[in-house]
Amino acid sequence: MNILVINAGSSSIKYQLINMDNESVIAKGQAERIGIEGSNVKQKSAKGEIVVNAPLANHTEAMQVIVKALTDPEKGVIADMKEIDAVGHRVLHGGASFTASQIVNPTVMDAIRENIILGPLHNPANIAGIEACQEMMPGTPNVAVFDTAFHQTMPDYAFMYAVPYEYYTRLKVRKYGFHGTSHRFVSKRAAQMLGSETGEGLKIIVCHLGNGSSLSAVKDGKCCDTSMGITPLEGMVMGTRSGDLDPATLQYIMKNDGIGIEEMTNILNKKSGLLGISGVSSDMRDLTAAAEAGNERAILAHNMLTYRLKKYIGAYAAAMGGVDAIVFTGGIGENDDKVRAAAVEGLEYMGVKLDAEKNAVTRDDGFIQAADSKVKLMVVKTNEELAIARDTLELCK
Repeated sequence: MNILVINAGSSSIKYQLINMDNESVIAKGQAERIGIEGSNVKQKSAKGEIVVNAPLANHTEAMQVIVKALTDPEKGVIADMKEIDAVGHRVLHGGASFTASQIVNPTVMDAIRENIILGPLHNPANIAGIEACQEMMPGTPNVAVFDTAFHQTMPDYAFMYAVPYEYYTRLKVRKYGFHGTSHRFVSKRAAQMLGSETGEGLKIIVCHLGNGSSLSAVKDGKCCDTSMGITPLEGMVMGTRSGDLDPATLQYIMKNDGIGIEEMTNILNKKSGLLGISGVSSDMRDLTAAAEAGNERAILAHNMLTYRLKKYIGAYAAAMGGVDAIVFTGGIGENDDKVRAAAVEGLEYMGVKLDAEKNAVTRDDGFIQAADSKVKLMVVKTNEELAIARDTLELCK
């Protein structure tokens, strides 16, 4: 069974065609700069690379070029789009409506539209991606895989904000969490590495660390808390996002600098975090190089990230009444041994002991704790596309 995985952004479509018989990637590519000058589609497969530079006015036109690339007579990987059995879509925000992936139907589409207010940048693009596939491949089932779904098992005392209750009933103000597809994939893989298929009896903290970062507390295979909130801005210090701060900070800055809420929100999302503190970069690799060269602001940014990471680990261990495994994933979590080491330094009182040599060389699924550590320390490579494909297969087989 061949499944096409679509991750539609406001000006891009990332895609992978996966053979679910052996879970191998047949082709992968990306349409970039949709609706912007200089748009293109690039695809890679065993048959070679395809690059198409062409105007892409919207997502439908982008899908048309993607279809041509997949079925290209010379370097394409399928003869006809009928060889694609189903399409799985990453959808950012399902609100509280969905706790699992869904086959797309009018009710599901209405719910995605209703949650545009909670995901104004992503949900419209996700809708456009679904509609483009429906137009290009009529009759082929589409599945929506929600970034928020895994976190909907949180208890109310974990997801509620302490604001007047009417804001929850009237405006749906609450914590939703994101990166859910990654947290679900990684927590399940970690549980399997620990000898459990379901995660029953296990307390796992997943640290998804990248340009966007979030943590989740997973008990008995279910999420009981997560660091991102009503939007992906809450929680960790990230590449360009501020993470947690006193809400009155906004009023103070806006009043003193004479700026509006839209500009302030843009600053918090795109000019803060590692970039805002260091003034160097939002990329941890650049930041590490600057810190090693003695840049004090880069050192500060690095320390702020790892300090907050450690605080969340401690908080989630407390929330679950202990922890069996701390798992690192994402671009930073999988590759930056210095961040991993700093995150668990000083947690010996919790029974956490790192094996420095294992940590220094591990970049794939593996254990990095010392032999006498009471808590397992793990690296697990995330694979959101495969998780989406697996959900799609389960619903469409």
